[in-house]
Amino acid sequence: MYQVFAIPAFSDNYLWALVTKDGNCAIVDPGDATPVIEFLQKHNYTLTDILLTHHHSDHIGGVDTLLNTYSNINVYGPSTSRFPMVTIPCKDNDEIVLPKLNIKLNVMEVPGHTLDHICYFDHDNIFSGDTLFSAGCGRLFEGTPEQMYNSLNRISELNENANVYCAHEYTSANIKFALTVNQNNQDLVNYNEVTKALIKDNKPTIPTLLSTELKINPFLRSNDQNIKQTISQKFNLILPISDLECFTYLRKWKDQF
Repeated sequence: MYQVFAIPAFSDNYLWALVTKDGNCAIVDPGDATPVIEFLQKHNYTLTDILLTHHHSDHIGGVDTLLNTYSNINVYGPSTSRFPMVTIPCKDNDEIVLPKLNIKLNVMEVPGHTLDHICYFDHDNIFSGDTLFSAGCGRLFEGTPEQMYNSLNRISELNENANVYCAHEYTSANIKFALTVNQNNQDLVNYNEVTKALIKDNKPTIPTLLSTELKINPFLRSNDQNIKQTISQKFNLILPISDLECFTYLRKWKDQF
């Protein structure tokens, strides 16, 4: 139905382009208009839609310029007052249709990083914004640990063979933390070697697979007894601890890491 291309921006952002074979294109989280315009012009693609996950400037900063440059653009995004540029507000469990691309996507509200963060997904792809990263998750700027825990649990129930297109190249730093809390995880050790090779070759580590994240991402594995043991030792907690408590302390530890 469509291909997904990465448009690098800033120091570590990925803006995602969904492109059909007839050259129509949707952009996820265009924080900077310049690389988007360069990408469209280079390939002679037609911008038809913009998809926003949350309100941070590195995700929406290029929207006004794109709307002033191109006409008849649909803008999808959270249905809150922080998104005056949105023409098609999206709520939890909505199914949206990008008419010129003939693409159907589902919407999931995933509060945590921000209170009105959403992600878009279909059977094959998940555009997770700053909620789920490879080997990590977003910082809690507005939401609570419980909100992020619940959001990640919902994402983890999607098709495990789906590609996860997050918005930042944070994988190497995330793996360093993940190995600290789950050093005996052989899947994680192997994944570290794979990502080292990609980075050495100047290749992106994203997309990742949800199935991979379920094996290596500590924030999706707060029910793991080895991780709980490490958390209890780090914070002098008495076992047993709940999965949510484990997640809460994981996020606290990562914030200070």
